[in-house]
Amino acid sequence: MTVRPIRIFGDPVLRTEADPVTTFDAELRALVTDLEDTVREPGRAGVAAPQIGVSLRVFSYNVADEVGHMVNPVLSGFEGEQDDEEGCLSLPDLAYPTKRALSVTATGFDMHGEPLVIHGTGFLARALQHEADHLDGRLYIDTLTGDVRRQALRELRRVHPAPRG
Repeated sequence: MTVRPIRIFGDPVLRTEADPVTTFDAELRALVTDLEDTVREPGRAGVAAPQIGVSLRVFSYNVADEVGHMVNPVLSGFEGEQDDEEGCLSLPDLAYPTKRALSVTATGFDMHGEPLVIHGTGFLARALQHEADHLDGRLYIDTLTGDVRRQALRELRRVHPAPRG
C-alpha cells in the first residue's frame, strides 16, 4: 500500500492542465493503485493525479465507502444546483460554500482502457466535479464569487503566504 504525499497550493502542477492518458499499461495501473490507496486515508473524498505530482488525467474517489477511479474523464449532464461546504487536500484548513451541479455524468475509462460511466448525485457529483477541475488546473476557490471569494483569498494569503524571494 502506497499513500503518496499531497501537493499543496503553490505547487505549479496544481495549476497546469494534465495530459491525457494515451497508454493503459502497468505504469498507469500502479498510478491508479497509489491514487486509490491515497484516497482511502480517513477524511478523503477524492485525489487527482496532479495532487500527487503526476500531470495525467486520472483521479480516484472515495464516497459512501465506494472507492473508484476514472481515466480521461469528461463531465456532462449537469443538472440542478447544490451549495455546500467544500475543501481540498491541496488547500488544507480551508473550506467554503461552493456551488456545484447536483447531478453529473462522468464518462471515461478504467485503468485497463475499458469504457466507464459514473452517474453521480449529491456528494458524489461534487467529488467528480472537484477532481475533474484538478485535471484542468483549477481549484475549488476559483469557482467562488463575491464576498466568499474575497474572504477565501484573504484567508489563503494568511494560511499559505507567497514565498519571499
